Amino acid sequence: MTDSQSCNSVAHNLTIEQKEYAAKVLNESDENRENAVAEIRHWIQENDLRARTDDFSILRFLRACKFNIENTKTKLRNYQKQRVKLPEWYANRDPLHPKLQELLDMGICLPLRKLDDQGRMVIIARLVHNPDIFTLSDALKVSSMVLDVAIRDSVEASLYGFVIIIELGHATLHYIAQVTPRIIINLIHAWQGCYPVRIQLLNYINTPEFTKQIIAITERYFLSKKLKQRLRIYTYSTTRNCFINMPANILPVEYGLIFMISLFHPS
Repeated sequence: MTDSQSCNSVAHNLTIEQKEYAAKVLNESDENRENAVAEIRHWIQENDLRARTDDFSILRFLRACKFNIENTKTKLRNYQKQRVKLPEWYANRDPLHPKLQELLDMGICLPLRKLDDQGRMVIIARLVHNPDIFTLSDALKVSSMVLDVAIRDSVEASLYGFVIIIELGHATLHYIAQVTPRIIINLIHAWQGCYPVRIQLLNYINTPEFTKQIIAITERYFLSKKLKQRLRIYTYSTTRNCFINMPANILPVEYGLIFMISLFHPS
């Protein structure tokens, strides 16, 4: 299959509604898709980035950058650089390694099986590991592994983006002690400058008072203007509001119960 045929195959898999959304929001059309993918592929090969060059992998980056070619190149370069710079997150990622398997079994990063009613992928990240045994970098490594698999083939996520829910109900001061400035800077850089993702909502739920200052500093100094507008912080008493506009049937049981309770006890 030629590059042109492969790119056309990707386009044909889109529904009419998806094509309309891609044109309106992402500046993607049948006319520019093939040329943009070919240009980025040539640039990757010319610069020996060792990045994936299949159509959909490139399309994910183009869509995340709304088909701005130079921004796409920057994001791809950042993506590759961060993976070299942070071996504690991106090296030795065998999912069958006992330590990583234990974290995976805990469900510290959960892409929900169903999309929300706007077609967005919902990912719940949970601080549930034992900080005496696992470092925050261990948790972030596993989360990045899960995210890589979740977005690898998801057309909807590449088009409509993500809702990220960060569960802080189990957070303690011991967890917070592991949150170094370096980790914050690299994590925000991953979200905003590296990964081929568009974060539509960033929700902190069951947020303890002692974590709010860290979130406030992160928001003020590191988040882009757009992401600041999409940030929501919910305390224990207001977490149910996070799920009001989210279909209850896509949520894990415990969060679905929070939603159902809120219907009967909205105060």
